[in-house]
Amino acid sequence: AGLVTVLSPTPALPENAAQLTAIMLRACDGADDLDDTLTDERLNAIVAGPGLGTGAPTRDLVRVAAEAGRGLVLDADALTSFSGKADELARMIAEGGSGAVATPHEGEFARLFKGVGAVPGEGSKLARARAAAAFLGAVVVLKGSDTVIAAPDGRAAINPNGSPWLGTAGSGDVLCGLIGGLLSQGMAPFWAAAAAVWLHAAAARRHGPGLISEDLPELMPAVLRELLEGLGTA
Repeated sequence: AGLVTVLSPTPALPENAAQLTAIMLRACDGADDLDDTLTDERLNAIVAGPGLGTGAPTRDLVRVAAEAGRGLVLDADALTSFSGKADELARMIAEGGSGAVATPHEGEFARLFKGVGAVPGEGSKLARARAAAAFLGAVVVLKGSDTVIAAPDGRAAINPNGSPWLGTAGSGDVLCGLIGGLLSQGMAPFWAAAAAVWLHAAAARRHGPGLISEDLPELMPAVLRELLEGLGTA
């Protein structure tokens, strides 16, 4: 992404400012603040969830983000806040009318779709991801060693290069940032999700043992360069 803005609760601004040097930082203390921020049409993709907190305030933020009609990635607390309320999330996504991507791990998936008859709780991971994508009207990235990417129209991909080194705190946050970055460049949600999952795993494989999530963004330029050289476009 060419310009990244982190929205932070006002009390956390000093801590975030000490950590963030190459991106913008702006206070956001609720749905009204997010609505004001999104009047800037340059902000064409939104990543919501990591560190957001759970409950009604987060659902309000997701509603505003969905209504903005931008690319939208939902992870972590943004999904957990809709536990047992998947129908409400589906309505928000439908009313927003833009491409959304949800990136649950198995636990978040089970909580979100609990009681939803159209989405099986057991069985084929591919079938469950496809059913969830059709129900939500969004691309679903069901994470794991064999991550499945499923679109509402039935398209699906299974990532072939999963890495055990991704089993570290924060790696999923990096993945949803990668998806958001590709969405901001105009890539369609299904392809943005599939490409990001592959790049994420390729970076982990390049590093190997001892990986922490902060290593992944640092590895990405080399992974992209190697990929482009292989395609003859570097």
